[in-house]
Amino acid sequence: MAKKDVTPRSKKNGWIKKFGIGLLGGIIGGLLVIGGFYYFANGSINPFQANETTSSSGVKDDNQNVKVSNVKVDADSDTSDAVEKVQNAVVSVINLQSTSTQENGGIFGTEQQENDDSDEEAAGEGSGVIYKKDGNDAYIVTNNHVVAGQSGLEVVMADGSRETAELVGTDAYTDLAVLKISANNVDTVATFGDSDELKVGEPAIAIGSPLGSDYANSVTQGIISSLNRLVSSQSESGDDVSTNAIQTDAAINPGNSGGPLINAGGQVIGINSSKIASSGEAGVSVEGMGFAIPSNDVTDIINELEQNGKITRPALGISMLDLNTISTEQREQILKIPDSIENGVVVQNAGKSTPAGKAGLKQYDVITEVDGKKIKDSTELRAALYKKSVGDNLKVTFYRQDSKETANVKLTEDQSIIEQNNGNQ
Repeated sequence: MAKKDVTPRSKKNGWIKKFGIGLLGGIIGGLLVIGGFYYFANGSINPFQANETTSSSGVKDDNQNVKVSNVKVDADSDTSDAVEKVQNAVVSVINLQSTSTQENGGIFGTEQQENDDSDEEAAGEGSGVIYKKDGNDAYIVTNNHVVAGQSGLEVVMADGSRETAELVGTDAYTDLAVLKISANNVDTVATFGDSDELKVGEPAIAIGSPLGSDYANSVTQGIISSLNRLVSSQSESGDDVSTNAIQTDAAINPGNSGGPLINAGGQVIGINSSKIASSGEAGVSVEGMGFAIPSNDVTDIINELEQNGKITRPALGISMLDLNTISTEQREQILKIPDSIENGVVVQNAGKSTPAGKAGLKQYDVITEVDGKKIKDSTELRAALYKKSVGDNLKVTFYRQDSKETANVKLTEDQSIIEQNNGNQ
């Protein structure tokens, strides 16, 4: 009697499928093994078309001569795309200064001779970026220290041509300046991005002229290392410079000052301003610590510089010292403040007619808070003050000996008390 196949249809089909898949897998595996042997022998994964022979010593032709690889590499990247958007708006800024003396060395030493015809020579170079085109004029933002002491300014465009520049205005405190040139040769204008939206770790690209215009439009890349770094320094002219800065490890060298720091979309997120090259008394070498002025701060400053040529800021009308510079003996004998007070600003002088004097502050008062926020030193006090406008009120908390007091200071602008080189605020 013939046996009847009672295997369920689903199981029978499953067996057939398994057998078929196994057979197909075996065939593919065999081909891969053959192809693998051919790849290691000939340097090509395609056994029917080996375009070039490779070895541990490079790419060779049939005669074993080293040759240039014919494999095409796509070099386009987010970085190159970002740079292309703004690169033609980046310029070199040349600071020209008058020279009225000539040196005559000779064999008799150095002798100064007066020169009746005062010439202008390049005293320094930096970078800048064109951010606006308005009719026949184009506007450039750079650093104040790039143009300091100038008697004339020239701009080297991306194509190498030169333009005479006019200084519109400067701000020593934020280290920013605005220049104006003819718009005839300007085709590209940079766009500012929102620096408030930056994230630590995202790409950052610096463009500028390190060591001068011979290396114009150099590009370096890094990341945003940190945000809201309060960086303070003093310019050669004695002006206090304070920046709530973006920190980056993109290489920033002398000559990059005033150039743009851009994001992956080609937007300007900052204006490169400074770097830390050494630290401490031993002069420890530091790498990858550059700083840029955030774009949101830049736009506020340059708009006011365009309109007024200067920045109008409020003043307290005091000269001051950081508490941490006062000796223990002076603290005990003169200030007489509680031992628990470690940080703050000592009022050196506050005239009765100044905003601080009118609010009741006196010599030797120690300011510890502004608008309810503790301050460590004069840098932080100045930063808080400059966020205010003329006419605003500033709540100041201070110690008069061991008594903690507060005062509301109505801020005014008084040119007689704004002496940038004398520490007054």
